[in-house]
Amino acid sequence: MSAITEAQILEVLKTVRYPGFSRDIVSFGLVKGVRIDGGSVTVQMSLATNDPKVPQAIKDDSEHALRGIPGVAAVRVLIDIQAPAQTAQGGSSATQIDGVRHVIAIASGKGGVGKSTVAANLAVALEQTGARIGLCDCDLYGPSMGLMFGAHDRPMATEQNIIIPITRYGVKLMSMGFLLEDDSPAILRGPMVTRYTQQFLRQVDWGGLDFLILDLPPGTGDIQLTIVQTVALAGAVIVTTPQEVALVDARKAASMFARVNVSVLGLIENMSYFVCPKDNTRYDIFGRGGGEKEARRLGVPLLGQVPIDIPTRECGDRGKPIAITEKKNPASLVFAQIARKVREFLPL
Repeated sequence: MSAITEAQILEVLKTVRYPGFSRDIVSFGLVKGVRIDGGSVTVQMSLATNDPKVPQAIKDDSEHALRGIPGVAAVRVLIDIQAPAQTAQGGSSATQIDGVRHVIAIASGKGGVGKSTVAANLAVALEQTGARIGLCDCDLYGPSMGLMFGAHDRPMATEQNIIIPITRYGVKLMSMGFLLEDDSPAILRGPMVTRYTQQFLRQVDWGGLDFLILDLPPGTGDIQLTIVQTVALAGAVIVTTPQEVALVDARKAASMFARVNVSVLGLIENMSYFVCPKDNTRYDIFGRGGGEKEARRLGVPLLGQVPIDIPTRECGDRGKPIAITEKKNPASLVFAQIARKVREFLPL
């Protein structure tokens, strides 16, 4: 009989779903270590929850699955249970936004990887699946969603000082760009950044949404920390390009979410390749395979590889995301594929 391997253990654990989700515990990053001693298998896991039923269900399901491996005589599943991330003041845990089922952060370690383009098109692609979508532009210093959606109105507020978001293509929108004059910079110190971020999350009428997409600024600074401490995120999506200089920073973004117990839903490789419209020759401008390799290293799915093309840029500049204006475009098809995967991971 062949020896039991770690790869075999992980493959079996991929059949165990996180309670309430269609996604497995391996892709959620819960498995931290595997030890094999002959026919004895020990698996170390870690998760953040206040619900004692969740770790017990994972433990029972995992042990049952592992006992089905030929040659396994004894199984131990050890789970390190941590408290969810708390607010900066050490008070109550991050909480849900009223009327919003799932909040998803779109993040990148560095700028220039097309994160906002991905966020805009993913929001539109999700809306086309029949979901109710909101998009919050959390990049206070470089807001771009107004341009990408062709929205230049100023939002109104109720007598209770609740901001009414702008709606374009069925997506509710909020951005610092709506509050500034054209070409005016947002000059904000740390405390004001925190205040505006919390206001966008808590004082905007986001009610009645299935998904609220947060377009984060690049990096791992004040805005990211404020968000993970203010609202309970269903997960994060990391955007990168194939070359190593972008992947290094993508790892930092993924590490940040791991430290605050936010699961990474997957990685999107943007500007993955270019297909010449004249002869259909493919050019891997920024390298090839980087996103796929990094997704494996992080233990998360590669949600999609978005090609770089002229129509995607033109549609963004015109304020009409490619995912809604040219649905048969190769980039649009990838965004539709990513939206379907997100719906699978986070069912309504």
